[in-house]
Amino acid sequence: MHKMIRKITLSLGRQVSSMAHGATQVRRLLHGGYVRILPSVQEALVEGRAVVALESTIITHGMAYPLNLSMAREVEEIVRANGAVPATVGILRGQIHVGLTDEELEFLASSKNAVKVSRRDFPFVLSQGLSGGTTVSGTMIVAHKAGIPVFVTGGIGGVHRHGENTLDVSADLTELGRTPVAVVSAGAKSILDIGRTLEYLETQGVCVAAFGESREFPAFFSRQSGFQAPYHVQDEEEAAKLIDSALGLGLSSGVLIAVPCPQERAAQGQAIEEAIQQALSQARSKGITGKDVTPFLLQKLTELTDGKSLDSNLALIQNNARVGSCIAVALNKLQKARRKRSQPGQKDMTAPQPVVIGGINVDFIAKAQNPEILGGGQTNAGRVRRTFGGVGRNLADCLSRLGQAPLLLSAVGKDEHLESVLHYCHHMDMSGVLQLEGESTATYCAVISSAGELSLGLGDMDIHQQITEQYVSQFKENLCQAPLVCIDGNVPLSTIQYVCQLAREHQLAVCYEPTDENKASKPFLSDSWKALTYISPNLQELRAINRTLGNPVPAELPSRLEDAVQAAVALACPLLAHLQCVVVTLGAHGVLLCGRSLGGSISLHPGAHKQAAAARLCAAHYPAIPISREEIVNVSGAGDSLMAGILAGVLAKHDTGTCVRMGLLAASLSLRSYEPISPEISTSSVSLEQVKSRSWPEAKVWKMD
Repeated sequence: MHKMIRKITLSLGRQVSSMAHGATQVRRLLHGGYVRILPSVQEALVEGRAVVALESTIITHGMAYPLNLSMAREVEEIVRANGAVPATVGILRGQIHVGLTDEELEFLASSKNAVKVSRRDFPFVLSQGLSGGTTVSGTMIVAHKAGIPVFVTGGIGGVHRHGENTLDVSADLTELGRTPVAVVSAGAKSILDIGRTLEYLETQGVCVAAFGESREFPAFFSRQSGFQAPYHVQDEEEAAKLIDSALGLGLSSGVLIAVPCPQERAAQGQAIEEAIQQALSQARSKGITGKDVTPFLLQKLTELTDGKSLDSNLALIQNNARVGSCIAVALNKLQKARRKRSQPGQKDMTAPQPVVIGGINVDFIAKAQNPEILGGGQTNAGRVRRTFGGVGRNLADCLSRLGQAPLLLSAVGKDEHLESVLHYCHHMDMSGVLQLEGESTATYCAVISSAGELSLGLGDMDIHQQITEQYVSQFKENLCQAPLVCIDGNVPLSTIQYVCQLAREHQLAVCYEPTDENKASKPFLSDSWKALTYISPNLQELRAINRTLGNPVPAELPSRLEDAVQAAVALACPLLAHLQCVVVTLGAHGVLLCGRSLGGSISLHPGAHKQAAAARLCAAHYPAIPISREEIVNVSGAGDSLMAGILAGVLAKHDTGTCVRMGLLAASLSLRSYEPISPEISTSSVSLEQVKSRSWPEAKVWKMD
């Protein structure tokens, strides 16, 4: 598993444009709120792997339970066996699902009230919270929105027999004319008027190609329909080239690849065709019309052919799954090769990613309504919200929003929180996050006073111990190439020591975020800390660090700004023999930078302090952006936003003043947000231009030596 993740991570660095496109497609779909993408499908889409969409009407309306369930499982397994990821599309309780768990497959397969959902049905089914199977038309819509170019089905709908009188034309045909997805099917269902169906597809501008040696257009159960397809493709490579051309032209229409049923089933075709005529006659006599015709005919065919039509149905669906998944894989390879050709030297030009190692938490933030929080078991009025935090996650989130795209190394449980975490963090590179069976995702509960201050925190953080040295070492190449490595105090001591050892051997820039007073001292239990570049403690954490090193510390920490600065300077001074900069967060008072002054300001850029050993030690105080108590919503991510903003400025090679003020802007936005990292943080809201557009108080500088 670790090797697989490492392989994915390394390949991502060489496929940035592919990932960005996949992530954008997924993000757009998820933002609608109507869609849930199975984590394995979401991961494949973001990483640019081959995905095959599968319909679900065949499950809900095409076969009886439990045969429909076993068929669905077999089809998904065939797709996997041929190197693609299956994404069965269905609607469960008013939500579109792209990819179904086995339990969800069984729910649809056994449902008595599932609706048949085409384009026209989506608004009603979703608004009423209903469940249903998506038709060819419905599945094409969802597949396109999710960025899945290949969709496998049994057979498409078409112009019904006597359609010239009834005007009964399947929505599948119009969908093929306006949705750019390749549909792999056994042609049109043989109960339809094949000739008029092909004419209608031509009118809609749909490229139709038979698959294999012949141009004969298949008719579902039969390899021959008596009609020729406009084109034919010999194999999956030719089919992939055809689809790639259609997609590359930006046509709004789809492609239909018509795959004949297996040769060994061909002998049954004539017998089934005779049964179709008998079943059609019964349907007319019973007055069955519209979307009820197909389920009725399929059931009658099973009876009239003693199950032979059902056997053929299963065989052709399985065959379509084999052919379609091979086409999807071939198309995926073709697209990757073209992107590589269009971006010569991309491997060398792609900037290495920063790496963040730390915790992911599901946070429950409870903010009291009244100034006084009552004890004694009483319920206090307030507002409780679920958000997603963890120091490492927060840093990676903010850096991602600021355009730095770090790789996050962390661990979560395969539990009820996993899907929500992946959804919430969809804009981040989560390929280095370990997903563990039988483990619980870290949870944290914070009680916040009405003034926005943290009163009490409770955490279940055991899973952070799984961010082991052994796991992190799988990403050694990423770490050694990273322009910056951030690590938080949640991870095990041995992992911190391993990263510090790499930093020493490869001259890496490493920032340590102490997390809290109890965890702050981890690197300082040995000489590991001397390999760090930055640390970002508050006063309590800075005092704990000095206590661990055996340095004198004050019994009480001051609250007045001047006294707090004096205490911070005294506590930071012993650390600057080895660290480049100590960034002391002072809450409402802002931030204090302690380091070596170069050219009138403290240098933040890695390595500069080693070239200027004679430079004077200085401390520079930058006041916080004023914000009223009423505006403060959440303080849990402000410090992480501050440090991430500073580091984003460092990575962008801005001067120290700009870096710090980017951090202050980010912190100010997060203080006003219910989320630890404000969604308002972006390369527009926190930027060099924003810093220049504002009036800032001068930083006050003190000499430390």
